[in-house]
Amino acid sequence: MTHSPALPRVGVLSIVRRDASFLLVRRAKAPDAGLWGFPGGKVEAGETLLDAAQRELLEETALTSHATTILPCFDSLHYAADGSLAFHYVIVPVRCVEPDGPTQQAHAGDDALEARWFSLEDISHLGARASKRLYSLSRRIIHDEAPDLLPTQTTAP
Repeated sequence: MTHSPALPRVGVLSIVRRDASFLLVRRAKAPDAGLWGFPGGKVEAGETLLDAAQRELLEETALTSHATTILPCFDSLHYAADGSLAFHYVIVPVRCVEPDGPTQQAHAGDDALEARWFSLEDISHLGARASKRLYSLSRRIIHDEAPDLLPTQTTAP
């Protein structure tokens, strides 16, 4: 039997957009093992949300960044087969910007199997291979930051 966690944990997503593409990783570990999503992970004790986003991005993709904006957070609830709460994360998406200079190359590291750039259209075609909220978060960022890059006929998964 799985025991419910005493308290929710805090995690960050590091969201990097390069023109019309987003940096995604394919996760190696639960809860989203094998799925594509934004790099991210747990916030460590004493670490700010912005520092956690920068660290997680570096660990999972080898990219340095400047975390700039905290986006609206959401709950990630996962249940065991018996219906008990397996874990509860409060997820804080953080917008990260690459530094000026030469284009950085992403390399999967830590608990990422792969790291690649995906357009919003590519993300819309991932279907069951995408983490929850991946498309909606990506679309919102494009809508807010570069609405002229929105595809005219992209459907949500």
